[in-house]
Amino acid sequence: MNIEIRTDKNIKNSERLISYVQTEISDKFQRHGEKITHFSVHLSDENAAKGGDNDLRCMIEARPAGLKPVAVSHKASTIDTAIHGAVERLKHSLEHLFEKQKNPRDQKPLDVAPEPL
Repeated sequence: MNIEIRTDKNIKNSERLISYVQTEISDKFQRHGEKITHFSVHLSDENAAKGGDNDLRCMIEARPAGLKPVAVSHKASTIDTAIHGAVERLKHSLEHLFEKQKNPRDQKPLDVAPEPL
């Protein structure tokens, strides 16, 4: 499982941040590790030095093997909360996607010949 982490110019990319993101993703998605090939995490501060509520954003894109990428984002007042919120949203989205793949709703019923009158 490959995890790529990027930050904008307003957020310092540190070893602690990288370790935190990798741990959060590894812990939450270890059971789906063989199904997901790549995670791309983007952290940004939308208001920069101005501050403000919920101005830190975490966007995570996951690439499930053989499927289209899934992307989610979460805004919060702290980096940790934004990361945790995005990871939870991604977990829900991927579990839903994998469940749909396992049990598609649009299965066609077997053709049954009508009974003679």
